[in-house]
Amino acid sequence: MEFGVSKQKNRSFAVIGLGTFGTTVASELARFGNHVLGIDTVEKNVSRVAETLAEAVIADGRDEQALREAGVGNYDVAVVAIGEELEANILCTMNVKLLGVSTVWVKAMSRTHHRILTKLGADRVIQPEQEIGRHIAQMLHNPLVRDYVSLGNGFHVVDFRVPESLNGKRVDGVGLAEKHEIRALGLMRGSEFVSCETGAAELHTDDKLLLLGRREHLRNFADGL
Repeated sequence: MEFGVSKQKNRSFAVIGLGTFGTTVASELARFGNHVLGIDTVEKNVSRVAETLAEAVIADGRDEQALREAGVGNYDVAVVAIGEELEANILCTMNVKLLGVSTVWVKAMSRTHHRILTKLGADRVIQPEQEIGRHIAQMLHNPLVRDYVSLGNGFHVVDFRVPESLNGKRVDGVGLAEKHEIRALGLMRGSEFVSCETGAAELHTDDKLLLLGRREHLRNFADGL
């Protein structure tokens, strides 16, 4: 499910490092209607996104003056997506912070790198390979789990496919709260949203049931079906 940004004020983003990760982030942000500046040292990477982004320039993230001339300090958010060079990644993070960008997200390559970036004041440090790996492992472990979002503090929202074994049962009849400490937020039946607020909703095979709970409780529920 994708959530648009039509009802909120779009922000401006500077994405530095236009490899696969950076290009994907920049292109999706632009598709949502945001003003996006893409920066890379490699001309072909910049050319590849020139027609997709509002601006795309060749510059070195290690060079504070180059970033200043590109106007990075005027952007709401900077995404440092430089992946291969640790030094360039760290220097670029320092530079965008010095330029006064209020929100900085940075791609990290290791746990130690993560700690360094946190000390430098990065607002969010991302390790895409680990995050995607955990995501895929969760879905491979139980095919009933189509997708999930971590809310922090151990809580997740899971997109759970209703199996045949639950077909025809009411939401309040499967022991979500009583046995598993899980809350049903609602369910999608095709394009229709069905509220689970009262627990009276009847489950149908292949409904998308949105569940909120701790990882271990969600896992125990799914594994028991």
